Amino acid sequence: MKILVVDDEANMRELLGMYLQKENYQVIFAENGNEALDLLYLHKIDLIILDVMMPEMDGFTTCKKIRQKYITPILMVTAKGDEWDKVKGLKLGADDYVMKPFSPKELLARVEALLRRSNQAFFDMLSFCDIHIQKNARQVFVADQKVVLARREYDLLLFLLEHRGQVFSREQLHDVVWGIDAEKGTYRTVDTHIKTLRFKLKNAGSYIKTVWGIGYKIEDHEA
Repeated sequence: MKILVVDDEANMRELLGMYLQKENYQVIFAENGNEALDLLYLHKIDLIILDVMMPEMDGFTTCKKIRQKYITPILMVTAKGDEWDKVKGLKLGADDYVMKPFSPKELLARVEALLRRSNQAFFDMLSFCDIHIQKNARQVFVADQKVVLARREYDLLLFLLEHRGQVFSREQLHDVVWGIDAEKGTYRTVDTHIKTLRFKLKNAGSYIKTVWGIGYKIEDHEA
């Protein structure tokens, strides 16, 4: 498991790293929010420990920016006792909070709980190559970066991924996604949604194959 520790104080980074490495976690460090965002792009991170009080970009702003692209669990750390800070962090997408001073046991217990919860959420995840769908939350990620899809785009992608290897006509996709009672003269809207879906998925959009004269499919193998 790889944990990213984000704190502007070197002694706190060292202390957190010592606690975590004793439990055999792999730890990488960032001194500020911008560095943390760069490391998230470069590494597959399992959990983030994020200090609130940092110069330039504080923990709240960093948390908000992380949540715009990633679902990685976030444990926020603060020296403040103000309950509003805790509420604000949770509203911005933090998963848990620990206040300084904290004991190693408390920190590790919260880390383990978040990782356990994250692993449970994994089973609700449908993955194909670098596309990951969190079905309960109706969220899509490509290479761990969040992709915002409209309702029908999401439904099309999910259906094709759940039925990989099968070819579906426009009519079939329309009936499944829009409903059999929807207006029948709008089958071409499937083409429009597929085009937009491919664009939003970028390189991963190439997984959606056109079967000329029939419809669309996603191949039943991973590249």
